[in-house]
Amino acid sequence: MQRVRLSDAVELSRIVYGMWRLGDDADTSADHIQAKVEACLDQGITTIDQADIYGGYQAEELFGACLKAAPGLRDRLEIVTKCDIVAPVGRHGSARVKHYDTSSRHISASIDSSLKLMGIDHIDLLLIHRPDPLMDAAETGAALDAAVAAGKVRAVGVSNFKPHDWTLLQSHMTTPLITNQIEISLQAHEPFTNGDIAFAQERKIAPMAWSPLGGGALVAGAADTELLKALDGVARKNGTDRAAVAIAWLLAHPARILPVMGTNNLDRICTFADAFSVEMDRETWFELYTAALGHEVP
Repeated sequence: MQRVRLSDAVELSRIVYGMWRLGDDADTSADHIQAKVEACLDQGITTIDQADIYGGYQAEELFGACLKAAPGLRDRLEIVTKCDIVAPVGRHGSARVKHYDTSSRHISASIDSSLKLMGIDHIDLLLIHRPDPLMDAAETGAALDAAVAAGKVRAVGVSNFKPHDWTLLQSHMTTPLITNQIEISLQAHEPFTNGDIAFAQERKIAPMAWSPLGGGALVAGAADTELLKALDGVARKNGTDRAAVAIAWLLAHPARILPVMGTNNLDRICTFADAFSVEMDRETWFELYTAALGHEVP
Protein backbone atom coordinates (compact mmCIF):
# COMPACT_ATOMS: atom_id res chain seq x y z
CA MET A 1 0.00 0.00 0.00
CA GLN A 2 1.31 3.42 -0.90
CA ARG A 3 1.72 5.88 1.95
CA VAL A 4 1.63 9.67 1.98
CA ARG A 5 3.58 11.79 4.44
CA LEU A 6 1.56 14.88 5.30
CA SER A 7 3.94 16.26 7.91
CA ASP A 8 6.83 15.24 10.12
CA ALA A 9 4.25 13.90 12.58
CA VAL A 10 1.72 12.23 10.31
CA GLU A 11 1.90 9.67 7.52
CA LEU A 12 -1.30 8.07 6.20
CA SER A 13 -2.10 5.09 4.02
CA ARG A 14 -3.03 6.19 0.50
CA ILE A 15 -6.53 4.71 0.89
CA VAL A 16 -8.40 5.61 4.07
CA TYR A 17 -11.24 3.69 5.69
CA GLY A 18 -14.08 6.07 6.59
CA MET A 19 -16.47 5.22 9.43
CA TRP A 20 -19.26 7.70 8.77
CA ARG A 21 -21.67 4.81 8.09
CA LEU A 22 -20.48 2.67 10.99
CA GLY A 23 -23.69 3.05 12.97
CA ASP A 24 -25.82 2.11 9.95
CA ASP A 25 -24.51 -1.45 9.88
CA ALA A 26 -26.87 -4.14 11.16
CA ASP A 27 -23.95 -5.46 13.21
CA THR A 28 -22.17 -2.82 15.29
CA SER A 29 -20.46 -5.29 17.61
CA ALA A 30 -16.82 -4.78 18.51
CA ASP A 31 -15.92 -8.07 16.81
CA HIS A 32 -17.53 -7.07 13.50
CA ILE A 33 -15.92 -3.64 13.53
CA GLN A 34 -12.57 -5.28 14.24
CA ALA A 35 -13.11 -7.61 11.26
CA LYS A 36 -13.53 -4.56 9.01
CA VAL A 37 -10.43 -2.90 10.42
CA GLU A 38 -8.41 -6.11 10.07
CA ALA A 39 -9.56 -6.42 6.44
CA CYS A 40 -8.12 -2.95 5.88
CA LEU A 41 -4.88 -3.77 7.66
CA ASP A 42 -4.45 -6.89 5.54
CA GLN A 43 -4.20 -4.54 2.53
CA GLY A 44 -1.93 -2.02 4.24
CA ILE A 45 -4.78 0.42 4.92
CA THR A 46 -3.89 1.81 8.33
CA THR A 47 -5.79 5.10 8.43
CA ILE A 48 -9.27 5.38 9.97
CA ASP A 49 -11.45 8.43 9.33
CA GLN A 50 -13.95 9.42 12.02
CA ALA A 51 -15.91 12.50 13.13
CA ASP A 52 -17.67 13.34 16.34
CA ILE A 53 -21.01 13.71 14.52
CA TYR A 54 -20.87 10.37 12.69
CA GLY A 55 -23.70 8.05 13.62
CA GLY A 56 -25.49 10.78 15.53
CA TYR A 57 -22.41 11.19 17.76
CA GLN A 58 -22.16 7.41 18.31
CA ALA A 59 -19.57 6.17 15.79
CA GLU A 60 -16.53 7.16 17.84
CA GLU A 61 -17.88 5.24 20.83
CA LEU A 62 -18.57 2.15 18.70
CA PHE A 63 -15.04 2.29 17.35
CA GLY A 64 -13.72 2.84 20.86
CA ALA A 65 -15.41 -0.37 22.01
CA CYS A 66 -13.57 -2.20 19.23
CA LEU A 67 -10.22 -0.72 20.27
CA LYS A 68 -10.87 -1.63 23.90
CA ALA A 69 -11.73 -5.22 22.97
CA ALA A 70 -8.59 -5.58 20.84
CA PRO A 71 -5.57 -4.25 22.75
CA GLY A 72 -2.74 -3.34 20.44
CA LEU A 73 -5.00 -2.52 17.49
CA ARG A 74 -4.77 1.21 18.04
CA ASP A 75 -0.96 1.13 17.71
CA ARG A 76 -1.35 -0.15 14.15
CA LEU A 77 -3.59 2.72 13.07
CA GLU A 78 -3.66 6.43 12.35
CA ILE A 79 -6.92 7.96 13.58
CA VAL A 80 -8.44 11.03 11.94
CA THR A 81 -11.47 12.72 13.44
CA LYS A 82 -13.35 15.99 13.03
CA CYS A 83 -15.31 18.53 15.03
CA ASP A 84 -17.39 21.72 14.86
CA ILE A 85 -20.79 20.47 13.60
CA VAL A 86 -23.48 20.76 16.26
CA ALA A 87 -26.68 18.95 15.22
CA PRO A 88 -29.77 18.53 17.43
CA VAL A 89 -29.23 14.81 18.00
CA GLY A 90 -27.46 12.67 20.57
CA ARG A 91 -25.47 14.63 23.11
CA HIS A 92 -26.44 17.87 21.37
CA GLY A 93 -30.13 17.02 21.33
CA SER A 94 -30.99 20.28 23.10
CA ALA A 95 -29.58 22.42 20.27
CA ARG A 96 -32.30 24.55 18.69
CA VAL A 97 -30.75 24.48 15.23
CA LYS A 98 -27.93 22.72 13.43
CA HIS A 99 -24.90 24.98 13.46
CA TYR A 100 -21.12 25.15 13.54
CA ASP A 101 -19.01 25.95 16.58
CA THR A 102 -15.32 26.71 16.14
CA SER A 103 -14.94 28.38 19.52
CA SER A 104 -11.96 27.40 21.65
CA ARG A 105 -14.27 25.95 24.29
CA HIS A 106 -16.11 23.73 21.83
CA ILE A 107 -12.96 22.50 20.07
CA SER A 108 -11.33 21.62 23.39
CA ALA A 109 -14.44 19.82 24.64
CA SER A 110 -14.80 17.94 21.35
CA ILE A 111 -11.20 16.75 21.46
CA ASP A 112 -11.57 15.53 25.03
CA SER A 113 -14.81 13.77 24.16
CA SER A 114 -13.27 12.05 21.13
CA LEU A 115 -10.30 10.88 23.17
CA LYS A 116 -12.57 9.48 25.87
CA LEU A 117 -15.06 7.80 23.54
CA MET A 118 -12.36 6.11 21.48
CA GLY A 119 -10.25 5.33 24.54
CA ILE A 120 -7.08 6.80 23.04
CA ASP A 121 -4.46 9.22 24.34
CA HIS A 122 -4.02 11.23 21.17
CA ILE A 123 -5.65 11.95 17.81
CA ASP A 124 -3.30 11.63 14.86
CA LEU A 125 -5.11 14.21 12.74
CA LEU A 126 -7.93 16.56 13.77
CA LEU A 127 -9.96 18.35 11.10
CA ILE A 128 -12.34 21.28 11.38
CA HIS A 129 -15.33 19.65 9.71
CA ARG A 130 -17.04 22.59 8.01
CA PRO A 131 -16.25 26.27 7.41
CA ASP A 132 -17.90 28.32 10.14
CA PRO A 133 -19.21 31.73 8.98
CA LEU A 134 -18.92 32.91 12.60
CA MET A 135 -15.37 31.65 13.03
CA ASP A 136 -13.00 33.88 14.96
CA ALA A 137 -9.86 32.72 13.16
CA ALA A 138 -7.57 33.94 15.93
CA GLU A 139 -9.50 31.99 18.57
CA THR A 140 -9.87 28.87 16.44
CA GLY A 141 -6.25 28.92 15.36
CA ALA A 142 -5.05 29.33 18.94
CA ALA A 143 -7.22 26.39 20.05
CA LEU A 144 -5.76 24.13 17.38
CA ASP A 145 -2.21 25.23 18.17
CA ALA A 146 -2.87 24.52 21.86
CA ALA A 147 -4.21 21.04 21.13
CA VAL A 148 -1.03 20.15 19.23
CA ALA A 149 1.19 21.68 21.92
CA ALA A 150 -0.63 19.67 24.60
CA GLY A 151 -0.02 16.42 22.71
CA LYS A 152 -3.71 15.65 22.39
CA VAL A 153 -3.50 16.06 18.62
CA ARG A 154 -0.47 15.33 16.45
CA ALA A 155 -1.55 17.45 13.49
CA VAL A 156 -4.48 19.51 12.26
CA GLY A 157 -6.28 20.18 9.01
CA VAL A 158 -9.68 21.12 7.66
CA SER A 159 -12.56 19.68 5.70
CA ASN A 160 -14.75 21.29 3.04
CA PHE A 161 -12.73 24.53 3.17
CA LYS A 162 -12.28 26.80 0.17
CA PRO A 163 -8.84 28.36 -0.36
CA HIS A 164 -9.87 31.64 1.30
CA ASP A 165 -11.15 29.76 4.37
CA TRP A 166 -7.83 27.92 4.56
CA THR A 167 -5.65 31.01 4.28
CA LEU A 168 -7.69 32.91 6.86
CA LEU A 169 -7.35 30.18 9.48
CA GLN A 170 -3.71 29.44 8.66
CA SER A 171 -2.81 33.11 8.98
CA HIS A 172 -3.68 32.90 12.69
CA MET A 173 -1.75 29.71 13.43
CA THR A 174 1.81 28.62 14.07
CA THR A 175 0.97 24.95 13.41
CA PRO A 176 0.65 24.13 9.70
CA LEU A 177 -2.64 22.84 8.34
CA ILE A 178 -1.74 19.62 6.53
CA THR A 179 -4.81 18.55 4.54
CA ASN A 180 -8.26 19.52 3.31
CA GLN A 181 -10.87 16.76 3.06
CA ILE A 182 -13.26 17.65 0.24
CA GLU A 183 -15.69 15.86 -2.03
CA ILE A 184 -13.84 14.57 -5.10
CA SER A 185 -14.99 11.88 -7.52
CA LEU A 186 -15.91 11.29 -11.13
CA GLN A 187 -19.31 12.58 -10.12
CA ALA A 188 -17.95 15.58 -8.19
CA HIS A 189 -15.02 16.57 -10.39
CA GLU A 190 -15.25 20.36 -10.02
CA PRO A 191 -12.23 20.56 -7.66
CA PHE A 192 -10.03 19.75 -10.64
CA THR A 193 -11.01 23.03 -12.34
CA ASN A 194 -12.33 25.38 -9.62
CA GLY A 195 -8.96 25.91 -7.96
CA ASP A 196 -9.38 23.62 -4.95
CA ILE A 197 -6.88 20.98 -6.06
CA ALA A 198 -4.55 23.53 -7.67
CA PHE A 199 -4.43 25.38 -4.33
CA ALA A 200 -3.47 22.16 -2.55
CA GLN A 201 -0.84 21.29 -5.13
CA GLU A 202 0.70 24.75 -4.94
CA ARG A 203 1.19 24.21 -1.21
CA LYS A 204 2.23 20.54 -1.57
CA ILE A 205 -0.81 19.49 0.47
CA ALA A 206 -2.32 16.07 -0.26
CA PRO A 207 -6.14 16.41 -0.20
CA MET A 208 -8.43 13.75 1.20
CA ALA A 209 -11.47 12.82 -0.91
CA TRP A 210 -14.78 12.05 0.76
CA SER A 211 -17.48 10.18 -1.15
CA PRO A 212 -15.01 9.09 -3.87
CA LEU A 213 -17.65 6.74 -5.31
CA GLY A 214 -20.35 9.41 -5.39
CA GLY A 215 -22.18 7.94 -2.41
CA GLY A 216 -22.35 4.62 -4.25
CA ALA A 217 -23.77 6.10 -7.46
CA LEU A 218 -20.63 5.14 -9.38
CA VAL A 219 -20.99 1.46 -8.55
CA ALA A 220 -24.73 0.83 -8.29
CA GLY A 221 -27.27 0.09 -10.99
CA ALA A 222 -27.23 -0.88 -14.65
CA ALA A 223 -24.84 0.81 -17.05
CA ASP A 224 -27.43 3.28 -18.31
CA THR A 225 -25.17 6.32 -18.43
CA GLU A 226 -22.06 7.07 -20.47
CA LEU A 227 -19.99 7.27 -17.32
CA LEU A 228 -21.05 3.86 -16.02
CA LYS A 229 -20.47 2.38 -19.47
CA ALA A 230 -17.00 3.90 -19.52
CA LEU A 231 -16.23 2.56 -16.04
CA ASP A 232 -17.41 -0.91 -17.08
CA GLY A 233 -15.22 -0.80 -20.18
CA VAL A 234 -12.07 -0.02 -18.21
CA ALA A 235 -13.06 -2.55 -15.54
CA ARG A 236 -13.37 -5.33 -18.12
CA LYS A 237 -9.93 -4.57 -19.55
CA ASN A 238 -8.44 -4.81 -16.05
CA GLY A 239 -10.45 -7.72 -14.70
CA THR A 240 -11.91 -5.65 -11.89
CA ASP A 241 -14.99 -3.58 -11.08
CA ARG A 242 -16.27 0.01 -11.31
CA ALA A 243 -15.22 0.90 -7.79
CA ALA A 244 -11.58 0.00 -8.41
CA VAL A 245 -11.56 2.01 -11.64
CA ALA A 246 -13.18 5.07 -10.06
CA ILE A 247 -10.64 5.04 -7.23
CA ALA A 248 -7.74 4.41 -9.63
CA TRP A 249 -8.86 7.54 -11.51
CA LEU A 250 -8.31 9.58 -8.34
CA LEU A 251 -5.06 7.84 -7.44
CA ALA A 252 -3.63 8.67 -10.88
CA HIS A 253 -3.76 12.41 -10.25
CA PRO A 254 -0.43 14.02 -9.18
CA ALA A 255 -2.11 15.81 -6.26
CA ARG A 256 -1.68 12.60 -4.17
CA ILE A 257 -5.40 12.38 -3.40
CA LEU A 258 -6.30 10.10 -0.49
CA PRO A 259 -9.74 8.50 -1.14
CA VAL A 260 -11.84 7.88 1.98
CA MET A 261 -13.84 4.68 1.48
CA GLY A 262 -17.01 4.36 3.55
CA THR A 263 -18.70 1.02 2.91
CA ASN A 264 -19.81 -1.39 5.65
CA ASN A 265 -19.73 -4.36 3.28
CA LEU A 266 -16.87 -6.60 4.40
CA ASP A 267 -16.44 -8.19 0.96
CA ARG A 268 -16.08 -4.75 -0.63
CA ILE A 269 -13.65 -3.62 2.05
CA CYS A 270 -11.44 -6.57 1.12
CA THR A 271 -11.16 -5.24 -2.46
CA PHE A 272 -10.12 -1.64 -1.73
CA ALA A 273 -6.54 -2.24 -2.86
CA ASP A 274 -7.71 -3.55 -6.26
CA ALA A 275 -7.56 0.08 -7.43
CA PHE A 276 -3.78 -0.16 -7.57
CA SER A 277 -3.95 -2.89 -10.20
CA VAL A 278 -5.87 -0.73 -12.70
CA GLU A 279 -3.87 0.66 -15.62
CA MET A 280 -4.74 4.36 -15.81
CA ASP A 281 -2.83 6.11 -18.58
CA ARG A 282 -3.58 9.69 -19.64
CA GLU A 283 -6.06 8.78 -22.39
CA THR A 284 -7.96 6.39 -20.12
CA TRP A 285 -8.13 9.12 -17.48
CA PHE A 286 -9.56 11.55 -20.03
CA GLU A 287 -11.97 8.96 -21.43
CA LEU A 288 -13.52 8.71 -17.98
CA TYR A 289 -13.37 12.46 -17.44
CA THR A 290 -15.09 13.06 -20.79
CA ALA A 291 -17.85 10.62 -19.86
CA ALA A 292 -18.24 12.38 -16.52
CA LEU A 293 -18.46 15.82 -18.19
CA GLY A 294 -20.92 14.57 -20.79
CA HIS A 295 -18.89 16.17 -23.58
CA GLU A 296 -15.33 16.30 -24.83
CA VAL A 297 -12.94 18.75 -23.28
CA PRO A 298 -12.69 22.13 -25.09
